[in-house]
Amino acid sequence: MSESAEREQLFTGYSGRLLLTTSLGWLFIQMGRQLLPPLLPNIIEDLAITSTQAGFALTLMWGLYALFQYPSGRLSDQLSRKTLVVSGLGFVCLGFFIVSGTVSYPMFLAGAAVVGVGAGLYPTAARALVSDLFVSRRGQAFGLHTASGDLGNAFAAGLAVLAITFASWQAGFLPMVILTGGIVLALHLWSREPYVFETASLGVRATGTRLFGNDRLRWFLLTYMLFAFTWQSTTGFLPTFLQVEKGFSVSLASTGFAVLFLVGMLVKPISGAIGDRFSRTAVAVGALLLGLLGLSGLLLVEHPVLIFAGIVIFAAGLMSFPPVMQAYLMDLFPDESMGGDLGGMRTIYIGFGSLGPTYIGFVGGAESYTVAFAGLVACLLAGAGIVAGYELRYR
Repeated sequence: MSESAEREQLFTGYSGRLLLTTSLGWLFIQMGRQLLPPLLPNIIEDLAITSTQAGFALTLMWGLYALFQYPSGRLSDQLSRKTLVVSGLGFVCLGFFIVSGTVSYPMFLAGAAVVGVGAGLYPTAARALVSDLFVSRRGQAFGLHTASGDLGNAFAAGLAVLAITFASWQAGFLPMVILTGGIVLALHLWSREPYVFETASLGVRATGTRLFGNDRLRWFLLTYMLFAFTWQSTTGFLPTFLQVEKGFSVSLASTGFAVLFLVGMLVKPISGAIGDRFSRTAVAVGALLLGLLGLSGLLLVEHPVLIFAGIVIFAAGLMSFPPVMQAYLMDLFPDESMGGDLGGMRTIYIGFGSLGPTYIGFVGGAESYTVAFAGLVACLLAGAGIVAGYELRYR
């Protein structure tokens, strides 16, 4: 093992402690955000609002999440990673606190907006911090870090059920206030970086020139946009697809939805480790093709066992893509601007991906959800073709 790898401990030492802490922060952010969808019927009834108003609150949260990706990365380069991750998680904690005490729609909107801002500030800076700590084991570190979010997504459904059964929908957010607050304290105490608060330039033009002036980054950004479009389309409408097109019950469709995140939690560290050892772009191509195979099978089969097998294969492929591709992109970004460059890319591809649910809803209503999901097969095929082409070109 190299000297660098020996220093890069995944579970112990300074690097392991910071990886664990930032990963728990991401887990709790995802857990709190994913509480909202299963609680929406109760929120709508309690606040006497329409489904459109409830949907706008989610759009507001996700829109701000996408918008703040770039400032987070850029400012973490110019100030410090600690400044952004602690501030971002602090905003999330505050947002959960507001939501936990919500008694009106404007208060609910305010809480969702604060959560969106904080969630937008956190992940890019956190991933830049992980990149600072890990080089030779960067793929494994990214796999563990991103898998933590999937674990949080899976936990959210259970917490929502407990909150409704024993208390109220607002009560589900009280544990999130305590958990995110604890991570804020841990990051404050354990990170050796200083806080830096000063005026800083966002440098939008310089970042845009680096991203769009580099041919390889430009095409890989397109690949990530196709991936994000597929992912957000799936998370938005897979339960509906399973109920309407496959005849699943609500509980069975929810189980299929949870499988996405549980499989992702398992495969992300594995794909990251494989990418560290072999070619990251080759693993990315294989991941997209495996996802394509699983999605195609999901659309074609009718037996519940085979449908669940398709979901597992689809999730294993799709969720293997982010760790290797993000580690690969970090290798391409200059050290002095990696946070801003990653943030710029995330703002673009998350923003584009947010159009996915609108696409599925429109095509699903005009034709069928099967036709709509079939369009995602083309997205995965195009993404795999782009990465494979550049793997051959730059080998």
